[in-house]
Amino acid sequence: MRALVYTGPEAVELQDVAGPSATPGDVVVQVDAVGICGSDMHAFLGHDERRPAPLILGHEASGTIVQGAGEGRRVTINPLVTCGTCEACVEGRANLCPDRQIISMPPREGAFAEQLAIPAGNSLLLPDDLSFAKAALTEPMACSYHAVRLAAEASHRPLAEARAIVLGGGAIGLGAALVLADMGCSDIWIAETNALRHGLLGRAGNFKVYSPLEGAGPEEASAHVVVDAFGGEATRASSSALVKPGGVIVHIGLASGTGGLDVRRMTLQEVTFIGTYTFTPADFAQTLNAIATGRLGPLDWVEERGLEEGPGAFRDILSGKAAHPKIMFRL
Repeated sequence: MRALVYTGPEAVELQDVAGPSATPGDVVVQVDAVGICGSDMHAFLGHDERRPAPLILGHEASGTIVQGAGEGRRVTINPLVTCGTCEACVEGRANLCPDRQIISMPPREGAFAEQLAIPAGNSLLLPDDLSFAKAALTEPMACSYHAVRLAAEASHRPLAEARAIVLGGGAIGLGAALVLADMGCSDIWIAETNALRHGLLGRAGNFKVYSPLEGAGPEEASAHVVVDAFGGEATRASSSALVKPGGVIVHIGLASGTGGLDVRRMTLQEVTFIGTYTFTPADFAQTLNAIATGRLGPLDWVEERGLEEGPGAFRDILSGKAAHPKIMFRL
């Protein structure tokens, strides 16, 4: 089968590789749509020791089961494989399972390929009228849903009365803004340094889009909720400055591991900081429902390309030439 293989820092190439080996309980999915995630870019740059080359990346996928239970069904893929029996799994927090695996990390190859093997329970049936492209957004949007849900639970002010600032206008950041709006928030700002994205972000919802590089944007200490969808030193510093006393910072991005937080201010102003990782199974199912029922908008901010265009897509994202928050491969 054809697959886009990460072969080393800043290198991916289309190769013919062996098809997936399905173990008992797995299904094989013929991939129709799969998105490029920020974590794929992190691996592409050689910055993720969890993803050594050679490796098939990609974990935001949808397609049709061609082998195993439910053959012929259209599904989206929950890429997070967990044990189901540990304390975290039993509590409904399977994303914290100590034995968790995710496709696109060894030992599980990813979805930038014509076919993918996944446990049957990790495939969710799609409504007949939901496109594969929109269904493939379930995974990144579920990350956003999970983060916003945790922020809402921790906030002393209802989201309907809150100001929220999202740092980063990629798919996770835009997804967070859309979920915030779905949960009742109306004062939503998005910080995005790539000016090519501003038009699309502004049309996606009633959002105030600004570039922090130009000195514009909301005043410091004005946000009840800050969503750091980039996760770098600069955005952590911005989060620390933008959050109100008693406010909440939710940190999704994984751009860098250290630096930026003003821990003294966070302590003196009793700021809640929440690290968020992926989503629970319930978050994933609820996100799929929100997409299918149109509550998150038309989701028309995706650029579709063929798998053979993979090297160029990675280069365009790296160089800031990608105007769309999400590039998705269609197979």
